[in-house]
Amino acid sequence: MKTAQQLVAEAKAGIKEVNLDQLSNYLNTHPEPRLIDVREPAEFAQGHIAGAVNYPRGVLEMQLANHPAVAASGCAADVALEQLAAEPLYLICRSGARSALATESLQRMGFSKVYSVAPGMQGWLDAQLPIVK
Repeated sequence: MKTAQQLVAEAKAGIKEVNLDQLSNYLNTHPEPRLIDVREPAEFAQGHIAGAVNYPRGVLEMQLANHPAVAASGCAADVALEQLAAEPLYLICRSGARSALATESLQRMGFSKVYSVAPGMQGWLDAQLPIVK
């Protein structure tokens, strides 16, 4: 039997994490950033990063076809998802644990440029970076 912490540690060993500076740089240089907040809707409503899309971890894989980049592509859903998978995609949660697990899942789906943001929204808030409510 594994603990949740062990499961997260294993996920983190096989994924790429970015820090707040790397995320900020990405957000400042991409007009349509691909940032998915995997927290629950109530958490997201309390404050999130501008431009983030909220797909809770429990439904993330099923909701990707609804991502604005997929809808805007004008392609068939499977082709649009392949395009989404080829572009950088950042996942964030409160602490970096759920986003690590979600990143691992998307890698198994074929996403090659997916990144978990550590230390998550708590770090973003601690750094007093801007949020949208």
